[in-house]
Amino acid sequence: MDLKQIKQIIEIMKRSSLTEFEIEEEGLKLRICRNTEKFGNGGQAAIPYQTVPAFVPPPTEEPKTTEPTKTKEQEEGMVVINSPIVGTFYSSPSPESPSFVKEGDTISSDTIVCIIEAMKVMNEIPAELSGTITQVLIENGDTVEYGQPLFKVKQS
Repeated sequence: MDLKQIKQIIEIMKRSSLTEFEIEEEGLKLRICRNTEKFGNGGQAAIPYQTVPAFVPPPTEEPKTTEPTKTKEQEEGMVVINSPIVGTFYSSPSPESPSFVKEGDTISSDTIVCIIEAMKVMNEIPAELSGTITQVLIENGDTVEYGQPLFKVKQS
């Protein structure tokens, strides 16, 4: 097959309703496909998309009062340990093991308080503060979000 024959095939496809042509001869394989977008999308559903602004202005701040209001917990020295990542919360290293911490336990900054599994990686979460656990806010196996409160601690 030479270039002249290929051009003839293309001309025939232009004048007909053929959208695809394939031939194989003497070790040569030729396939010609016509772009059919001008005739529609070929029966495929359009994929919706959402535009995202390149810049989102920061929220405007409300004028602050001169004296910040303190919650009851802040006045009593309470601190919340929040999740540093999104994942699954585990209170113990294995189902048979006791929990890392429970209400009433005294912790230091290097105490591991839980494990959060993210993308099949077990991440040990340290307390990063000293004090006493006053409340466990999450159940074993719960999904947690970034910044979600996990424990309430009375800081020492």
